Amino acid sequence: MKMRLLAVVSLMLSMPVWAQDVNIGIREFMFEPKDLTVAVGTKVTWVNDDQIPHTVAETHKVFRSAALDTNDSFSWVFNTPGEYEYFCALHPQMIGKIVVRQ
Repeated sequence: MKMRLLAVVSLMLSMPVWAQDVNIGIREFMFEPKDLTVAVGTKVTWVNDDQIPHTVAETHKVFRSAALDTNDSFSWVFNTPGEYEYFCALHPQMIGKIVVRQ
């Protein structure tokens, strides 16, 4: 019985963390949440809930959306670990960061 339990626990510990789909809201000139940590392979979708256009632009030009009108969205799949800082090109005071981990 102990060997079977040990085998199950060992299998559980070796299973990869599955990536998820995560949404970031854009409202009141802010990204919500502003900072986020996700697993490699996670798809992040920004949704503009404001009444004016916004963009999502990574500071090192890894990704950049077109202008997003109300209810428009932009998605990016994070396949590489690291830190990704981003901002709204139309309102540069709007900033956020995504940390991608293995």
